[in-house]
Amino acid sequence: MALTRDQLQQLSRILAERHASFTSGIREDVERSREETFGELAGAVRDTGDEAAADLLADLDQAEVARDVRELRDLEAARSRLERGEYGICTDCGGEISFERLLAYPTAKRCLDCQRVHERTHMQHSS
Repeated sequence: MALTRDQLQQLSRILAERHASFTSGIREDVERSREETFGELAGAVRDTGDEAAADLLADLDQAEVARDVRELRDLEAARSRLERGEYGICTDCGGEISFERLLAYPTAKRCLDCQRVHERTHMQHSS
């Protein structure tokens, strides 16, 4: 059963809210990482352990920003599919993605069956 107008509006609001939240969060994270100096991360007395911890913290910050940017791109792609009338349609099989799946994972581009196949295939190739 295709998504109703009310369901599409609800999902559109969710996508817009998440997009705004991630955009704001990324800006804050980038500003914070620019303001933090190595000295603040490592502390006043530096040794190799402090330097390693500071490097780890900086790497974690960068990884979080990268993850959030990927999520932001997924949100933008989902909003684009929504505008084109393709939202809720599996990119692999062309079938419908359930409303429940989209509520749980609004950026889903595959139905549950195709996602399972994709994950199994992807996991086999990365092993």
